[in-house]
Formats: sequence, structure tokens, C-alpha cells
Amino acid sequence: MPAVTLDDVRDAATRLSGVAHHTPVLRSRTLDERVGAEVFLKCENLQRIGAFKFRGAYNAVSRLAPEQLNKGVVAYSSGNHAQAVALAAAELGSSAVVLMPEDTPQSKVDATAGYGAEIVTYDRYTGDRVALGAALAAERGLALIPPYEHPHVIAGQGTSALELLEEVGELDTLVVPVGGGGLIAGSGTAAKALRPGIRVVGVEPAAGDDTKRSLEAGERVKIDVPRTIADGQAAEIPGELTFSINRKVVDDVALVTDDEVREAMRFAFERLKIVLEPSGATGIAALLSGRVPAPGKAGVILSGGNVSPERFAELIARG
Repeated sequence: MPAVTLDDVRDAATRLSGVAHHTPVLRSRTLDERVGAEVFLKCENLQRIGAFKFRGAYNAVSRLAPEQLNKGVVAYSSGNHAQAVALAAAELGSSAVVLMPEDTPQSKVDATAGYGAEIVTYDRYTGDRVALGAALAAERGLALIPPYEHPHVIAGQGTSALELLEEVGELDTLVVPVGGGGLIAGSGTAAKALRPGIRVVGVEPAAGDDTKRSLEAGERVKIDVPRTIADGQAAEIPGELTFSINRKVVDDVALVTDDEVREAMRFAFERLKIVLEPSGATGIAALLSGRVPAPGKAGVILSGGNVSPERFAELIARG
């Protein structure tokens, strides 16, 4: 039996109804003209906590037994999953401990703490967050909610594509940012079940192409810790669970440069009047750069918008 099915995604959607935002789908005539397609942008930057991660976190935390909710949960994240777990725990009357890299943007650290989480930091270049998270969970009796290696998290993330397809109907291509692979695993599962002919394309930063390499090799490939402005996609290796799903539902992975991501952020701000963090803009970057040919109708998941005003201004400034 598949690890995640369309029924799991639909069940997650029911659980998230009235809790997560049903985010809007935006259009841009200028974008359509630039890429030669009808483009539908699913704005998860307008989701609670500013990213799609709330969908998976709430779906997973809400299924814990009352006695476990009383003990609390633990997560590790560069920012968006951290905020998502912190808010989900708060919404459900639980508590959260979150492991965050020392170099996480301060805006994400502050937001996570603002939702009531206890923050524990580590060095992402020398520390093993999986081992550290497991140790914290065992020591304190906490439930570990990983950012993508969990069927309930993946099913929750897939509700973004489910909503998009239910709203716009047929799509020829679905473009999804890839970090650990949970968003595209859930989205691809839903999309392929609803529209068997759809082409599911992932987008990674050029410096963080672990999923592309892994799919080409037919096995998980580990790379050096990526150094990219798309910090939400700085994964070293795909998850075991996500990779097992993505090798079945992902048709291709495109790579974009940091400069192309900056241009996409600028485009979204100037033309769509929305703020995207670098990882949230990689789908638009892939279309604008021509790295994802998109004839017909293309859906793009804009995964998040959590970036400080100072960092945003720095990234989109020309010169």
C-alpha cells in the first residue's frame, strides 16, 4: 500500500478545514505572456505562519493522543516548519521545542518563539539535526514531528495542490519547490491521482540539487550542505520516505540560480504585489528563465513568504 494516497490528502483537507487558510490563486497577464502559458499561482505565502508548512504540521500534531499532547512535541527546522509546529502545538493546547540552525534568519527565530516554542540552536554545518531531535524526544518524552519524513506531514502538504486543482481544473504542468521533498511528494500524489496526465516538475536551487541527482541515479545522493539564498531548500539528501514517493510522481527537476530567484522575487513584488522568500519564488524563477517549458496551463505553488523587510530589500535590489 502506498505511504500516502489521495484519500490521505483528502482526509487531511477535512482536518484542516476552518484551521488552515484556503489560499488564493493569482494570475498575471504579464507572466502568461513572458512564459507563453496560462499560469496559476497558489499563494502559500499567504498561509498561516506564511508558508505551506502549517498544513502538514497541523495534520500531524492534531492526530496525537491527548496524553502525548500534554507532554509536547519537538521539531527541527530552518524556520517555516518550526513556526508551523509551534503554532499547531499552541492551537491544540500542547507545547513545542524546536531545533533551529544558529544561522537561521532572525525573523524566523523570533516568529517561532512568538508562537510559544522553546528554541534550541545547533550548527547546521557540523551538527546532525535528526540525531539531536531524536535525543530531545527521548529525553523529554516528546513526539517528534519531522519537516517531511512523516506520512501525515506529507498528506497535509498535498492539500495545497488538491485545493489548486479543485479550483482551476485541468493543468498540464504542476511546478513545486523541492527541499526535503514533502511538498512535492504530497502535491504530486494528489495531482497524479486526480489528473493522471499531469507533468509534475520540481524546482531546486542549483547549489542544492540533491533530489535531481538522486532521481537521475535511482537512489538517494548526498551533497555538501548547500549555500544558497533559498535557505528553505538547503537539503543535503532527500528523505527516504519522500524519495520513495517522488521517484514515482515527479517527472523532472529544474535547477535555478540565486540570481534567477532574485529576479523572480522582484517580479512577484512588482507585478503581483506579493512578497516571496527565496524558496517561495523558485517556481516562478523556473518559468521566467525557461528552465520549465510550460505550454498550456501551469500551476505553481508559491511555498512561502517569510523574509524580513531588510533581507527582502537586500535581495531584490539591483546592482
